[in-house]
Amino acid sequence: NDPTTLFTSSGMQPLISYLLGEPHPSGNRLVDVQNCFRAVDIEEVGDNRHTTFFRMLGNWSLGDYFKSEEIPWFWEFLTKELRLPKEKLYITVFKGYENIGYDTEAEKIWKEVLTNEGLENKIFADDTNWWSRSGTPDKMPGGEPGGPDTEVYFKFDDIEHSDKCDGDDPTKCECGKFLEIANSVFMQYIKTEDGFKELPNKNVDFGAGVERLLAAAQNQSDIFQTSLFKPIIEAIEEVTGRPYKDNQREFRIIADHLRASVYLLDAKVIPSNKERGYILRRLIRRAVDNLGETNPSQLESVIQAIVEE
Repeated sequence: NDPTTLFTSSGMQPLISYLLGEPHPSGNRLVDVQNCFRAVDIEEVGDNRHTTFFRMLGNWSLGDYFKSEEIPWFWEFLTKELRLPKEKLYITVFKGYENIGYDTEAEKIWKEVLTNEGLENKIFADDTNWWSRSGTPDKMPGGEPGGPDTEVYFKFDDIEHSDKCDGDDPTKCECGKFLEIANSVFMQYIKTEDGFKELPNKNVDFGAGVERLLAAAQNQSDIFQTSLFKPIIEAIEEVTGRPYKDNQREFRIIADHLRASVYLLDAKVIPSNKERGYILRRLIRRAVDNLGETNPSQLESVIQAIVEE
């Protein structure tokens, strides 16, 4: 019942009332996998990492544990459960905003974790390390919850930095060498007319895009070549008679947009000229536009690959 958005765009969105203090019927420790769609990313699709539709793995503390427990568990999940190489992981923390200071607490905990692992300090600070439905603190309306976050990036060795990058600093790199795979938001503030105030509870919102976690687990810098997307890409190659390596941007758009369309249709969204239906129609149109001379009626095998993923 959120009138501010057409789609569920993050794992926290259905939990707003509980983050604000309402008791959750399932308790104060939750886990879920939330289907999400972000129309704001539609123009980004075509690179090695952006999608409009994704699944967000969420882990939640509603006033229970906080930073001292969450950060070591975060590291344990990535390095022991998923067995990601420790040396490929880089950390960012919140740099601060007005009366909300630099997150020295998170930084200290991360330093202890890395030191215990015998790893060098790979922690960077960024003023964009903040999460709310509206974005950074300056964009938040009154009544909106939010908080600083700590993010973990995976480094791919097969991508070279561009001239615009500043070495192995994920906060200053946009070439795709670093992929943000997960973050923990310390959801403890609410925006008011008088600035930010503490929420009744200090909450933790852990979020990890399943598609990105898979890319890291498979050490695949192109998420469209992971085991999730590759059957879809191969179906597009067969239908168009063209190779992926020569048509990467076009095929990524087709794969993402058709995949998003299948899930929107499954959620009973119908193509139209307004609201959700307009977005769905736009996705289908953009996918077809990138087919070139291929007849859209031949897309059945591509749709089947998406249904079977």
